[in-house]
Amino acid sequence: MHILATGEFWVLLALIIFIAIAIYMKVPGMVTAQLDKRSSEIADELEQARRLREEAQQLLASYQRKQVEAMKEAEEIIVQAKAEAENLAAEAATNLKALVERRQQIAEDKISRAESQAIAEVRATAADIAVNAARDVIAEKVDATKDNKIVETSISELASKLH
Repeated sequence: MHILATGEFWVLLALIIFIAIAIYMKVPGMVTAQLDKRSSEIADELEQARRLREEAQQLLASYQRKQVEAMKEAEEIIVQAKAEAENLAAEAATNLKALVERRQQIAEDKISRAESQAIAEVRATAADIAVNAARDVIAEKVDATKDNKIVETSISELASKLH
């Protein structure tokens, strides 16, 4: 069998010619250049991803600080609101106590005035009854002549008492 008649020879020859043409056309250099270019792009993308990751971490830390500050501020607001509510409650209790005392004093004053008015009315009524009773007693006991003598005596005493 002859070597030129075998299929393996022709396959080997085609492979050698293909490799020779690839070397002549500088395909390995182009492949290497493409691989280097792609490697460089991947390295750039990795660097950019690293920078983005760092920025994201910085942003996350910033937001976490802001969240902590916001929580502290919220706690301060709550404490202040509680203190203000306690102050308002104490003030309301004081105002309510003062209002109750004022109303109690007004009621006591009204009661005192009503009591004084009632006493005055009772005294006036008692005086009217006493005057009417005295008038009736005097009218029964004293006649017109005695009445004139009493009036004359009173007038004469009046002149001496006025001087």
